[in-house]
Amino acid sequence: MTKIKIIIVLAFLALGLHQSYGQTYKFSTSGLSVLEKDQKGNWGKWSDLALVNILVKLDTDKSRIIVYSEAIQVFEIVDYIPLEENESDSVYSFTCKDNNGEDCTLSIITRKKQDNRKQLYINYEDRIILYNIFNYK
Repeated sequence: MTKIKIIIVLAFLALGLHQSYGQTYKFSTSGLSVLEKDQKGNWGKWSDLALVNILVKLDTDKSRIIVYSEAIQVFEIVDYIPLEENESDSVYSFTCKDNNGEDCTLSIITRKKQDNRKQLYINYEDRIILYNIFNYK
């Protein structure tokens, strides 16, 4: 009888230790700009900032980032890159695959010397998409 009790207690402990400690973070965007490489592989100029108001969700439980633009962009997080920090920026980056299977890196950057302004960079080999973001209320 005591062996059964021990097995039951161990089973409950094992289930309790498998809790997920992820979170969901929501952001709103205020602007969008794009930078692309030309046919020779040289970076062009940033596009004019377009005013956009869309939702961005970082869901660490599901290891994905979703940008709710007109065409919803889903980025599956393949790897969480350690925080990079210096005097002017804090950078949280993620190696991802988009909904087309294309590799990219997403970075949420906090500009410390600019009143902690936040930006989301979506970096592909041939283009970078930039969103100015702020915490969703």
